[in-house]
Amino acid sequence: MSRSPLNANWTYRPKTSIFADAHGQSSPGVPVHLPHDAIISLERHADAPSGAAGAFFPGGAFEYRTTLDVPLDWQDKHVALEFEGVYRDAMIYVNGAFVAQRPNGYAAFIVSLDGYLEHGAENTIRVDARTHADSRWYTGAGIYREVHLWVSERVHIPEQGGVQITTPDIDEERAVVNVVTRVSNTGIATRTATITTEILDPQGRVVGVETSPVTTLPQTEATVRQRLYVAAPERWSVDHPALYTARTTLDGISEMPETRNTTFGIRTLQLDPAHGLRINGEPVKLRGACIHHDNGILGAATYADAEERRVILLKAAGFNAIRNSHNPMSVAMLDACDRHGVLVMDETFDMWAESKSPFDYSLSFPEWWERDVEAMVATDFNHPSVIIYSIGNEIPETGNAIASQWGRRLAEKVRELDDSRYVTNGINGFVSALSEISEMIEAATEDAAEPSETAEAEADGGVNALMGSTEDFMDWVATSPLVTAATAESFAVLDIVGLNYGDARYEMDGREHPNRLVIGTETFPSRIDRNWKLVTENPHVLGDFTWSGWDYLGEVGVGRVKYEGEPDAFDGEFPWLTSWSADLDITGHRRPMSYYRETVFGLRSEPYIAVRRPSNHGRAFTLGQWSWTDAVSSWSWNIEDGFPMSLEVYSDADEIRLELNGRTVATEHVGAHRAFVADFEIPFESGTLEAIALRDGEEVSRSILESAADEALLDVRLDKTTAELRDGTLFFAEIELRDAGGNLINDADRPATVTVTGAGSLTALGSGRPRTIERFDQNTHGTYDGRVLAVIRPDRAGAIEVTVSAEGTPDVVVLAMVREHAPSSVSDPNLLPTSSESIPV
Repeated sequence: MSRSPLNANWTYRPKTSIFADAHGQSSPGVPVHLPHDAIISLERHADAPSGAAGAFFPGGAFEYRTTLDVPLDWQDKHVALEFEGVYRDAMIYVNGAFVAQRPNGYAAFIVSLDGYLEHGAENTIRVDARTHADSRWYTGAGIYREVHLWVSERVHIPEQGGVQITTPDIDEERAVVNVVTRVSNTGIATRTATITTEILDPQGRVVGVETSPVTTLPQTEATVRQRLYVAAPERWSVDHPALYTARTTLDGISEMPETRNTTFGIRTLQLDPAHGLRINGEPVKLRGACIHHDNGILGAATYADAEERRVILLKAAGFNAIRNSHNPMSVAMLDACDRHGVLVMDETFDMWAESKSPFDYSLSFPEWWERDVEAMVATDFNHPSVIIYSIGNEIPETGNAIASQWGRRLAEKVRELDDSRYVTNGINGFVSALSEISEMIEAATEDAAEPSETAEAEADGGVNALMGSTEDFMDWVATSPLVTAATAESFAVLDIVGLNYGDARYEMDGREHPNRLVIGTETFPSRIDRNWKLVTENPHVLGDFTWSGWDYLGEVGVGRVKYEGEPDAFDGEFPWLTSWSADLDITGHRRPMSYYRETVFGLRSEPYIAVRRPSNHGRAFTLGQWSWTDAVSSWSWNIEDGFPMSLEVYSDADEIRLELNGRTVATEHVGAHRAFVADFEIPFESGTLEAIALRDGEEVSRSILESAADEALLDVRLDKTTAELRDGTLFFAEIELRDAGGNLINDADRPATVTVTGAGSLTALGSGRPRTIERFDQNTHGTYDGRVLAVIRPDRAGAIEVTVSAEGTPDVVVLAMVREHAPSSVSDPNLLPTSSESIPV
């Protein structure tokens, strides 16, 4: 069997009718290399039907085409296409004939081409995709994940879920490795073959072998079960993500045996209310980030290097777990989580049979849910990073005794497919009892002389606005007898009760349900100080997943600071682009709230200085539950000395002393107004600002901010300088305005232009600015707080030259090298320096 990428030589165009094609009225296709997002390059408009939820992008229907040369000797082969994801309602055609459909935009699926191909000829593959009013966030559209071509013998290991590995019995001496291999016979003859499985340790050494014969009748499937033993196993964990490989060989069918390599981890999971979650016997608290699937300035396109970069940066920011919200995670991100030791809560759906958007997946759920659950579990099964399956997010049916039976069916289906992991559901009590609570609010409003704040929120922004309207509203809802009764059965079907914005229930559930384990599947970022205290003090509370870890397109402005005189609507108005509710912006830059969270987690002892923008000083403002202040870690501002400045210093110390240009200007207690924060108001003075953390009057750590000089230089750094030519490879160029001393110039933004020559091309250029009309598919883009990110895609082997220019700065050139893909070769780190160097021109 061979599996090869089928990502090159595609075209796409807006979908038209066959009549328009016949009359030559349709547009020609534009060449693209998958993965591809058909929406991200379209013009945004304030009146776009997607509105704030979809970041004001248009919807549309799109058609992708490619050709496949099929040799005559494939007549006796099994041929299939593997789609990792097509958004949405994919329709697959071969030579004009319909072959398959997949309504779910996030499900991986296999399309058998047997019986549809013309052998000895060129075949046309067409994929139609569409999106319109079908999501609560930006989804993108098209073939946004990779496609693969499978060619195998009639007797073969199935493409999806063909090898499944568990490690049910582990101790220090040995690990039991159970390998289940399915063998499918799509031919017309009975065949006997052998399955040999070799276990390779993380260093590539063979540490176990087993061979089994297997006979398959025509049009049947056989299951081979093998039990192997690994001595002195290396355990997979967050801190030591050791990966083994099972090399499965199907022999005896043709001259060339079929070989499948499957990575897996050896680790144990335990769960009980006395110890919480234990991995390999050690308690683990989940420091979780909820993320959407888009890749910021790349749109929804799922590049392996972009997914890995997100995982690396999220872990560096203090997270050890990711909840993929609210759909199955990409294979590329699962692989990255395995390699880097990040735990995964993978999620099935944002809706069941009750819709949240006019044309969403609920229309297909009753018919397709089972196949989509099977696809998710088959994709996740061998990934040690996956520890929890979530069967939904804020599902209205969870509060209805009859409708909630969907939850029971989903949970049991997951357990039938994989009983080695735990099942949860992100249940929001407010949504579960929405109709009853709305009636209560309406009745209370009618009795009141003035409209209540919650009633105004309901009229203005719907469910999310109500949830974020007051500090105590969600607590009251979550702990109410109404919600407790409504959700009792939905809670009872779960291994772990997932609570969205239900942290007020944590201690109550521990008292009233001593066998219950709970997890904050989605929480307000503004509450992390209180929530993490609850997590650490209560063993039955497994962790916290903040909304959100990485900023995303859509649901625009929900985390913005609302200043007096600005619109008070829940969502931001056009041209707001991103949610702005995350620790990291859409380019991966950490915002101050990320450093606050790191301090709360106990992972940071150095004080962090966050300075509120002087342009907003003195303006009254309000912060929502998903908001953070507009602070920036900088002491470089285009203002006169003496201008009043508001500062926040995050620390776990007792006191913070501020020194400005060598003299003490203020000392404040940490936690006087908020835990882990010392607030200051001091006059601006250009120079050196130091924050000294004191405990019992003694210095324990300090941090420094320097004012930047007037002259700006471009600092350009690549995330790597060498890479292999393969699908999913990208170079990320972080571009910053700095002075000669390396200090960031954040208050002098300007357009930056990126030119790429040689063996690569510019794929995207953009900043983390949450409110902008700028596009990401141009070669010029304005900096935001002194930063902009360029993404370069290699087109062939050779050298790539990236030139960056900006007004008032010398041009800078950085170089990268692309090598031919050689799976068995070892990367040569000496082709270029290990860190990129900025070369002034």
